[in-house]
Amino acid sequence: MSKIKKIAVFTSGGDAPGMNAAVRAVVRTAVNNNLEVIGINRGYQGMIEGEFVSMDSRSVMNIIQRGGTILKTARSKEFRTPEGRKKAYDNLIKHEIDAVVVIGGDGSFTGAGVFSNDYDIPFVGIPGTIDNDMFGTDFTIGFDTALNTVTETIDKIKDTANSHNRTFFVEVMGRDAGFIALQAGIATGAEMVLIPEIDGQEEKLEEFFANTNYSSNIIIVAEGNNIGGAQKLAKMIKEKHNTRGVRVNVLGHMQRGGSPTAFDRYLASRMGVEAVDALLDNQRSIMIGYTNHDVVHVPFNKTIKGKRDVGEELIRVNDILSKK
Repeated sequence: MSKIKKIAVFTSGGDAPGMNAAVRAVVRTAVNNNLEVIGINRGYQGMIEGEFVSMDSRSVMNIIQRGGTILKTARSKEFRTPEGRKKAYDNLIKHEIDAVVVIGGDGSFTGAGVFSNDYDIPFVGIPGTIDNDMFGTDFTIGFDTALNTVTETIDKIKDTANSHNRTFFVEVMGRDAGFIALQAGIATGAEMVLIPEIDGQEEKLEEFFANTNYSSNIIIVAEGNNIGGAQKLAKMIKEKHNTRGVRVNVLGHMQRGGSPTAFDRYLASRMGVEAVDALLDNQRSIMIGYTNHDVVHVPFNKTIKGKRDVGEELIRVNDILSKK
């Protein structure tokens, strides 16, 4: 039997729809196993500053449908220092925390891995990021909701594009990964998708505008693509092709917010239950992933060092379907 009696849970990094559902699942699974639960506000910074609050089943009522995170989130430069981690450890010991569940991305898991090496407190991670770029899982919490938000927004933009024969450059999140852009492109029938994983797209973009006879187009731009942001691209196209009717929409942080989809709620719930089960099974320094419709355990060092790309098949599908 595990000696764990009290666990902590916190959210870290960028917020993602479904984080609250994951917190709810962690708390209720812990209570079901007669464990005490502490919530840590503002991530690692809150761990350093002692922002601890007791949680029970009632404290997570009516949060499964809410976006954002009730535990707040923050980035912590101080936690990257040995002194900061020592403060965090002292607070965990003060509150008699035996194990911790962290909900976040690879930066959050990196911090958890370093901390676990410094101090003998097990951490288990739940992947929460809209970018869907975590190695070892098919889906991360928040991606499905963000994708649906982008798709619904582009559907509305297309109505105006078609009515006025305009070309819209729509910029979506994805500094290092093009999952949102590529899958939204397939889902909305966009004429072109520009993502970080593909080099040489500037020539393809030039060729498209030089040869197309269609003036109503949707070009989806992942913010980290290799040419530039939507504003820069629109200006370039206007100058080189004297194209009228070019417009820009930067969707920005609207992609992070909103009520999570049913799938994100389901995914977060399954991962939250599995995270507590893993701790009770004396697992540590692992991420709870979701592969082939089942939960899996992935070591932190694998998910941090591994790189997940969008895959050749999705690129091929988009190339086929975007041709007119």
